[in-house]
Amino acid sequence: MALSFFFSPAVPIHRIISCQATANQLCAERVAAPSSSALSINPNNPISPPPPSLSCSLNCTHFQSCSGCTQDFDLHHPVVIDEAIGYFKKLGVKDFSFDSCRLWGWRCRAKLAVRGSSSKPLIGLYEEGTHNVVDIPDCKAHHPNINAAVELLKRGFRWIIELNVEPYDEDQGTGDLRYIQMAVTTHDTSLPIPERYKNGKVQVSLVWNSRSENSANAGKLNALAHFLWANGGPKRKVHLIHSVWANFQTSSNNIIFGNRWRHLLGERDFWEHIGGIDVSLAPSSFGQANTRAFDSLLRKLQKYVPLGASVVDLYAGAGVIGLSLAFSRKCRSVKCVEVNKESKQSFEKTVERLPTNVESNISWHHADASIEPTSWLLGSDVVVVDPPRKGLDPSLVKELRHISALELRTNSSKRPEKVRDEKRPWVLRAREAAIQIENTTVHEEDQSLPQTLIYISCGWESFKEDCLSLLASKEWHLHKAHGFNFFPGTQ
Repeated sequence: MALSFFFSPAVPIHRIISCQATANQLCAERVAAPSSSALSINPNNPISPPPPSLSCSLNCTHFQSCSGCTQDFDLHHPVVIDEAIGYFKKLGVKDFSFDSCRLWGWRCRAKLAVRGSSSKPLIGLYEEGTHNVVDIPDCKAHHPNINAAVELLKRGFRWIIELNVEPYDEDQGTGDLRYIQMAVTTHDTSLPIPERYKNGKVQVSLVWNSRSENSANAGKLNALAHFLWANGGPKRKVHLIHSVWANFQTSSNNIIFGNRWRHLLGERDFWEHIGGIDVSLAPSSFGQANTRAFDSLLRKLQKYVPLGASVVDLYAGAGVIGLSLAFSRKCRSVKCVEVNKESKQSFEKTVERLPTNVESNISWHHADASIEPTSWLLGSDVVVVDPPRKGLDPSLVKELRHISALELRTNSSKRPEKVRDEKRPWVLRAREAAIQIENTTVHEEDQSLPQTLIYISCGWESFKEDCLSLLASKEWHLHKAHGFNFFPGTQ
């Protein structure tokens, strides 16, 4: 669930913190049939009669054995929602909204383990508390085309049996295929908009148990990739496969991906339309599993960012949030800060496809937001944070809690401060007077402090801790809270 929280300070300075917290991110469509659903919970009447039980039940044959879902009924109403409504009421927010998007077939990105044998491969998730893989061919959370691509992959095991492609054996460290990642793009501009979701194409990433494409089992990899493309590519009646990638991983730990990626077949670039812009996502970069819920969150978020604002997007990934704001709110500047260097390529491709009327100063920085966070807060009207489940880094919370002191320190300084040149930020349309890549300086006129904080969280418990810490400082006041059902079937 994703929750959006907005704060304003108790002091005369107008400062709103848009704090969006995710515990199970949510969106809005109408609950009617398993193909599309919409629901908005009224916080003033949270016990209102739900729709008929069958319309909001998971009805998945894998529920008892699979660890992916933990809630079989009332998918539109995760258990945490009642707690969230009460929590925000106590903090003065009585109009908390919770919107639930597609309840079935919502997952457009899945990482699945591959075990078993070549004659009977098991492709799915681990059984709770074990490393025993549960085969989930009829997963109700998956976009239907993910299930179709998994079935095609199983056919490939059987079809090329003479090559003896083997699922990974974790105990022995042997076998060929360790994991797969399936990612669905629903952005096909050749189709009418209502037809695009159900006709999404699947990018298949094969996590191969070898060091590179030159290893001894490379022939098996190529044969499997060509089978997928021949039977699911553009020459087939149903074009299912968008592309095939390989990732090479030989480590014995639990890390799914290695550092080496290779594009094998199909389109190299993977695009999705989210938050009003075309977004490029490499298989190595993080992407939201529920693209429709994420789109709804972005469109809600955009309403809280003033036109022409200066924005810093912390924990930015490929910069989707920041770039959507640059487009929709005509931002003066957008800085995206991300510790994972693999996200840079996706950011660059997305920027290249932004409309020509976007005139923001846009930059992506390979940096840890917890190190010297002041340098990111300075010069920003709006701060967007989308941290991992553990919540905000303590150093960032500390700076936000003492934002007035930071303002006093800033006002007392009359000289421009040098911003650390951490991996040379990639800069688009940089104004010469404001930003120089080789020797970046921030002038006095750019040393304003945030007036808005938007917090997007996927960890309810960590968000509550961060929220109370910010409120206790008396610097911030909670203004708004919104929820988005990113993971129906979970609590």
